[in-house]
Amino acid sequence: MRNNTSSEFLYQLFALILALILVHSFYVTLIRPNANAILQEQLAREAAGEAYVAERSFYIVVKDYEQEACFILMLGAFAIMGYKARRTLNERKLLSLQLLGVSEGSRVLPEDARQMSRPVQALPEAQQGYLVPRTLLAALQRFGSTRNIQDVSSAVGDVLDTESDRLDSELSMVRYIAWAIPSIGFIGTVRGIGEALSQAHKAVEGDIAGVTASLGVAFNSTFIALVISIVVMFMLHQLQLLQERLVLDTHSYCDSNLLRHLKTD
Repeated sequence: MRNNTSSEFLYQLFALILALILVHSFYVTLIRPNANAILQEQLAREAAGEAYVAERSFYIVVKDYEQEACFILMLGAFAIMGYKARRTLNERKLLSLQLLGVSEGSRVLPEDARQMSRPVQALPEAQQGYLVPRTLLAALQRFGSTRNIQDVSSAVGDVLDTESDRLDSELSMVRYIAWAIPSIGFIGTVRGIGEALSQAHKAVEGDIAGVTASLGVAFNSTFIALVISIVVMFMLHQLQLLQERLVLDTHSYCDSNLLRHLKTD
């Protein structure tokens, strides 16, 4: 478990670094050059006294540093959630296997617990850390030691409750990112409004270009941040649903493949 935690931390760190490199490269090579070209064209038209309506360009909307940070965090969150979703889907594959080989109508006695544990213990080491094998082994060990079916049911419930708490706590980083993205957008809003206020004297003189550009930074950063936050939260809820179904289906698996076959005499 400790090795899994260390490898997952390294994966998250690497994912954030890779997202930083990819997004920044995309901004340097595509977003900001196109945004600057559009702004220069608008300034040239204004200088020439040409009447035109400025079009709302995607490059202008996403060009600022706050939006770049939001995209970096979004990709990092997607990488983390993708890693956890892949592991959850791999764990679900075990639900389609008959790990204990208990046939319909057969009985499992406390003396059989050790023998029935061997197929589960023979699984590859990586799979032994999955939820289904851990729950089955805990149930069989409890049955062999206490010879009490109610204790076995309690052991299954304890393992599943602990797993639910663990899965929930491991999503804390994604929740932090989902909170941080709108916060970064609001930072852009404050920065843009501050820049607009600092150029209020120019607006009084009739030059509103600087004020409108600063207000664009304010509103664009909030707009992009909120949209990204909605997407991240949707994906987070889908991942939570997938994990919760794994826990519930594992309980049903243990009930149908083990608990209802247990006998104490």
